[in-house]
Amino acid sequence: MAVYRCYSEKRPGFDVEAHGLFDSLHNLLEIEALTGVRYLCRYDVEGVDEAIYAKAKNIVFSEPMADVCYDETFPASEGAHTVLAVEPLPGQFDQRADSCAQCIQLMAQGERPVVAAAKVYVLEGELSDADLDKIRGYLINPVEAREASMDKPETLHAVYEIPTEVASVEGFIHMDTAALDEMQKSLGLAMDLDDLTFLQTYFRDEEHRDPTITEVRMVDTYWSDHCRHTTFLTQIDNVTFEDPMVQEAYDRYMAARVEVYGEEKAAKRPVTLMDIATAAAKVLKKRGYLKNLDESEEINACSIKVTVQVDGKPEEWLLMFKNETHNHPTEIEPFGGAATCLGGAIRDPLSGRSYVYQAMRVTGAGDPTVPLSETLPHKLPQRKLCTTAAAGYSSYGNQIGLATGLVHEFYHPGYVAKRMEIGAVVGAAPIENVIREVPEPGDIVILLGGKTGRDGCGGATGSSKKHTEASLETCGAEVQKGNPPEERKLQRLFRDPTVTRMIRRCNDFGAGGVSVAIGELADGLDIDLNAVPKKYDGLDGTELAISESQERMAVVVRAKDVDAFIAAAARENLEAVVVAKVTDLNRLRMTWNGKMIADVSRDFLNTNGCAKHADAIVPAMPIPDAANLPDGDTPREKILHQMSSLGICLERGLTERFDGSIGANSVFMPFGGKNQLTPAQVMAATLPALNGQCSTASVMAFGFDPYYTEQNPFLGASAAVVESVAKLVAAGCDYKTAYLTFQEYFERLGRDPHRFGKPLSALLGAYKAQEELCLAAIGGKDSMSGSFDDMDVPPTLVSFAIAPEEATNLISPEFKAAGHPVYLFDAPYTPDGAPDYQAIKPIWEEITDLIHSGKIVSAWALSVGGVSEAVCKMTIGNDIGFAFDDMFPSEALFLKNFGGLVVEATEELPAYWKIGTTIAQPKIVLGTETITLDELKNALEGTLESVFPTKAPASDDKLHTISYTERNVAAPAVKSAKPLAVIPVFPGTNCEYDTAKAVENAGGAAEIIVVRNFSADALAQSAAQLEEAIRRAQMVIIPGGFSGGDEPDGSGKFIASFLRNPGIKDAVHELLRKRDGLMLGICNGFQALIKLGLVPYGEIRDLDETCPTLTFNLIGRHQSSYVTTRVASVKSPWLSSCQVGDLHSIAISHGEGRFVAPQAEIERLEANGQIAFQYTDLAGNPSMDIAFNPNGSMCAIEGITSPDGRVLGKMGHTERFSPYVGKNIYGEKYQPIFENGVKYFK
Repeated sequence: MAVYRCYSEKRPGFDVEAHGLFDSLHNLLEIEALTGVRYLCRYDVEGVDEAIYAKAKNIVFSEPMADVCYDETFPASEGAHTVLAVEPLPGQFDQRADSCAQCIQLMAQGERPVVAAAKVYVLEGELSDADLDKIRGYLINPVEAREASMDKPETLHAVYEIPTEVASVEGFIHMDTAALDEMQKSLGLAMDLDDLTFLQTYFRDEEHRDPTITEVRMVDTYWSDHCRHTTFLTQIDNVTFEDPMVQEAYDRYMAARVEVYGEEKAAKRPVTLMDIATAAAKVLKKRGYLKNLDESEEINACSIKVTVQVDGKPEEWLLMFKNETHNHPTEIEPFGGAATCLGGAIRDPLSGRSYVYQAMRVTGAGDPTVPLSETLPHKLPQRKLCTTAAAGYSSYGNQIGLATGLVHEFYHPGYVAKRMEIGAVVGAAPIENVIREVPEPGDIVILLGGKTGRDGCGGATGSSKKHTEASLETCGAEVQKGNPPEERKLQRLFRDPTVTRMIRRCNDFGAGGVSVAIGELADGLDIDLNAVPKKYDGLDGTELAISESQERMAVVVRAKDVDAFIAAAARENLEAVVVAKVTDLNRLRMTWNGKMIADVSRDFLNTNGCAKHADAIVPAMPIPDAANLPDGDTPREKILHQMSSLGICLERGLTERFDGSIGANSVFMPFGGKNQLTPAQVMAATLPALNGQCSTASVMAFGFDPYYTEQNPFLGASAAVVESVAKLVAAGCDYKTAYLTFQEYFERLGRDPHRFGKPLSALLGAYKAQEELCLAAIGGKDSMSGSFDDMDVPPTLVSFAIAPEEATNLISPEFKAAGHPVYLFDAPYTPDGAPDYQAIKPIWEEITDLIHSGKIVSAWALSVGGVSEAVCKMTIGNDIGFAFDDMFPSEALFLKNFGGLVVEATEELPAYWKIGTTIAQPKIVLGTETITLDELKNALEGTLESVFPTKAPASDDKLHTISYTERNVAAPAVKSAKPLAVIPVFPGTNCEYDTAKAVENAGGAAEIIVVRNFSADALAQSAAQLEEAIRRAQMVIIPGGFSGGDEPDGSGKFIASFLRNPGIKDAVHELLRKRDGLMLGICNGFQALIKLGLVPYGEIRDLDETCPTLTFNLIGRHQSSYVTTRVASVKSPWLSSCQVGDLHSIAISHGEGRFVAPQAEIERLEANGQIAFQYTDLAGNPSMDIAFNPNGSMCAIEGITSPDGRVLGKMGHTERFSPYVGKNIYGEKYQPIFENGVKYFK
């Protein structure tokens, strides 16, 4: 069939991306000759007829209200210009092209066509070759993309050379040392020469043959530092201590080994970094402290047993948590590296059969505000790394539907060597849903999820190597984009207890692909690589064995459960295939094309290669400088300078890109107070009970200071542990219930004793902290490749602490009221700079008691900025000022005191150090000096504004308050005691659980229909199923999410394409016109309703450029926060119990929420009472200020209805409500639209 080509370009006023790119190229790259930028999306499609293509132009490729669509070519710009087209590398996942193909399939109800997408830039102006080279360097990262031809291809079907053989490494067992060394270099192996010699000995002496290249690559992956912690398992033969404090901790560790293993075994056991990292947990368990620890052979995530309250009744659950890094991939391809960091982190607890419901992101970078011209050769600019990685991580989390509760980026020049990208996630499941058994011969291994491609080949070994200039050119295949809608399907499947109880053992596909994910499931396995689903032809057996393609899981089930498991996966739109069988041979065997291409002894694989040896030297280290004095002559100047410094300043423009409220579990938003400016120090969320309301929350925090740890890794790690736990205490947790997990990130160690001394001393500092506090790190992740040429990352040990606590006991850090005394609970330290743990513990216990009794209402755990940071950040949330006590010494303002807390009390606490009082005036008073809170906010928010903006140009729209008081009192002819709401779930939908629960809590019934499109037959069945359900239902509710990843180039297209199916369209019209039914669309659902015409017209119809639409936020990025909305009309049955003027605080999370319509259309909507809600300021006045109107909607419109009010579309997530959400958010968070919808039918 023919290849059709079209270009889509945003109309003026909608071209936010083009304007943003011009600003970046003109101002950041300083391309002064550039006079304008046009941005077009190019689509090539094959496999559809002309009629379908013509229909798709205004439904899929463009939307008439916002875009102009051109066939084959586009009109040229006047004057000098250059056209630059950019496309993904072949084989790289392209979400735009994939979603486009799926949309066309949904619309045509047939087979999926082939689509190729490209970005086309028209660069206007007289540009020199040097200018164009700079622009190409900025727009094209060769690791992921390339410049595209403007010629249209004759076909989009790639022709792949089909391999048939996997070669053996001829003569391997007879190679001399020089030949082995040459082989190691030519194949780019992560193994060193000792490992390669060990491999040679095995094949020569035991297998008596040369290995295949598959076996070499597989073993290289198995033994990589990433998979087998090679550096952490290096045996440290001799340690020299020049620091007595570290020596004392080492002696305690050695004594603990004897306590755990006995004297004889301890003497034989090697000293390794891994042994030190796990020693505290072992000895504390032996001493009886870790009573809630959940242990099993499945060790992908930390797991503890917790008793939670659901509807006031106790239930036994498993709480799982995991931290993951993708430092190397994010350094070379920041979007995909950061995205798959989160994707991989999610799959670890998911493989434990838990539902992952909250995430934290902690990163490290160089200064992103430096000019791009200062970027080091062969490095991406820090600004681009920071912004693109944030876009990748947030895109993945937002699409999969994972609330990100805490985001922080450390800035330190050492992270220019290699970026730090950490994702920490929390999951949970009822303990009865988790079955763990030992696989037996005859059991079957099922692979489910995404297909396999070349993307990700070599990721594990790449992450284990030192980063060099050549990495950018050779590592392209190692980094992939990830496909979050596919992983969302896995989450849904694993939330079904009938499915999880079939699973005997599970492993996620991460580093090493099939060879590791399946290879670790049992000692004996026969794997059929021909059964592995492929993205495209041309993959050989080795690539199938080691590809790290994302969004895949491997499960072991009994043979009798295979059909039931595969059928359950199909119901969730997931492909599941049998790929392996458990054997009793104790060998890992792989066949491909009928030949055995891997056959290796399990015992050999488990050796993890040749034992590595090193010595370590720990020098005498200084006590870190706790003074931390900022520049300035007066306390006022010092405070303002400190608040504007990197590491202290607010990161709201970064954090708001991440959905913080999905799941209706988030106890705190990342920023709180009426102004949403006081940063939370913890993330907290109630556990995700499917049925009933859980009141028990998980609370998680981190601790780390790169500058402190750089000076003294031992004390820095100690401080990290103390800080992470103190943050839990400040939130209201009992520190004794906490568990820890660590992230270690150090320079490439080699065999240098001084380099080995850094992680050794850090781990000993953390060990001492654990032993003293009787708290254990029960997991962690080490990354030991933080070097680039002669640059190294700072010694890094980030401590993550987690504890369960009743949500009612938790408090947030913003000051609550004027007139309250404020106290400093100082953490005692010993003269040698170490925390005095035994003195700190009773202080924490006292604070917990005071919080639970209501005497402390806000608290801040001291961090890098000391008391100054605490007071400043606590004031701005609610504009409650603070007056320091006259006796408070200004030199104490900036002292680092990890473990200490500043608290706001409701009454005098005579035993503690009172440092001042909250005041009604919005200012900070220190002696004779004053800082207004406006000055403080400017200092806190100005530094990163150019990198992560929080402001957008204000519209000059003339606003007025809309009030329409007439109600539509018409009622349905047929009543229902329990009206049914049908909730369709499309690929990318992620709010269906919250929406269904909201319906059920309101007294209705909810039926979720998963739209399955993995085949034409499944799609036809889904269409028939949804049509039938709509004809039975009283309500259709389209929930929020990112259908199709908000692609192609716009949200809601995916859903709109499907609902235009003639049968579904007829069922919707019958519901609305003949049965007086209701429809509701929230966020992505609203976007779909408006693209269908259901709002504002009340019917599915063709649209033109005069119709309203929802388009990209004016700020040009995703926005997540709470907003105040005002009820503007009560015409709709959905608003029957509301009054005009009612104000609600509602969660929002979207990138395309800006309502745009011709002025005449807005006036018509207002006159007919169809404008349901407006965004307002805190006083209820409609606003165009981005602080209140986050997307820049015209007339401040948040929601509209159909002419009769029975179809409602709104951006705000009314369904994200529970008694425990948003405790640091002010205003009425309950909006009764679900109750009104149910009541309408009664």
